[in-house]
Amino acid sequence: MADPAGSASRMWCSIPERLQLHGAMLALQFGYAGFHVVSRAALNMGISKVVFPVYRNIIALLLLLPFAYFLEKKERPAITLNFLVQFFFLALVGITANQGFYLLGLDNTSPTFASAIQNSVPAITFLMAVILRIEKVRLDRKDGISKVAGTIFCVAGASVITLYKGPTIYSPSPPLQSATPLNMFPSLPSLGDAKGKSWTLGCIYLIGHCLSWSGWLVLQAPVLKKYPARLSVTSYTCFFGLIQFMIIALFLERDPQAWIFHNGTEVFSIMYAGVVASGIAFAVQIWCIDRGGPVFVAVYQPVQTLVVAIMASVALGEEFYLGGIIGAVLIILGLYLVLWGKSEERKLALEKAAIQSAPEHSNIRTPTTHIKTSLTQPLLPSSTENV
Repeated sequence: MADPAGSASRMWCSIPERLQLHGAMLALQFGYAGFHVVSRAALNMGISKVVFPVYRNIIALLLLLPFAYFLEKKERPAITLNFLVQFFFLALVGITANQGFYLLGLDNTSPTFASAIQNSVPAITFLMAVILRIEKVRLDRKDGISKVAGTIFCVAGASVITLYKGPTIYSPSPPLQSATPLNMFPSLPSLGDAKGKSWTLGCIYLIGHCLSWSGWLVLQAPVLKKYPARLSVTSYTCFFGLIQFMIIALFLERDPQAWIFHNGTEVFSIMYAGVVASGIAFAVQIWCIDRGGPVFVAVYQPVQTLVVAIMASVALGEEFYLGGIIGAVLIILGLYLVLWGKSEERKLALEKAAIQSAPEHSNIRTPTTHIKTSLTQPLLPSSTENV
């Protein structure tokens, strides 16, 4: 009798790894895009901005913990106070500040602009790495100029989105407020933009989110060198992030009703955030980085912006603004310049390594040739060595 699971596994293994990576990254971008839209809808329904991340990290921790415990038993180093302190600060930057700023920014803007500003994360990460001397820049080479120009474009794009909203370029007509299959939340009066709130303040929050995310990526590098169990690091980070959000919630959320689910949509939003945007996303992203490298993973980030724009327009009736479109184009252009510069830098490094290794082999052969031609009795050294 045939084993369906085994057949599916063999079929997946028969697909070239490059296609597997492309498929996984596309699925990841769709998952993140859905998170932007679902989170916006949850905030419009009145879900608490501190209760939401508490439940999200509980679900993510419960999902990651068994895999981290069983899969990394042998490679997980012993835990020490120093590691716990590092995990605590990773959580403070990568979970608490990252998710907190994101929800505050999204509450004042829209899913499309939240996703557009996130495209600056790779360039901001590169800039932080240069400041901390993790990354080197050569301004006398085209790869160095490309990375610097890309960083400037990304910063300019984020600034445009923050400071210039502009006229409406596209508005769904008629507004998606009727109970149609495409409108997931028909009972809400306005599901698109955060009308009546501070757009500029929301964009500032989102920039804080991007800075926190970039800082988290940079700070993880030295931690992972000492503690190479990736899933365990993620689990510890989720745990401390959960503790931090619970402390914040105790001070800021005094209404007991905020902890109660009022409808199925709130449950779905929290489950989606915990399972897809945290648990599954971490696992898929780690696999793609291991197999394809960080440049391959980062280059897919702009795809998310396009997917979010389409999903938000269809599901939430969101309008498109000129400032957001201009900013998104600048950020995407800057991102690709940074990634192209990184790719060229890697090629030059490989070529340099190949050139340096070639003379070593030639130097080994050259003395031998010189000895054979200069000695009057070339066989004498051989017979002497054999004595």
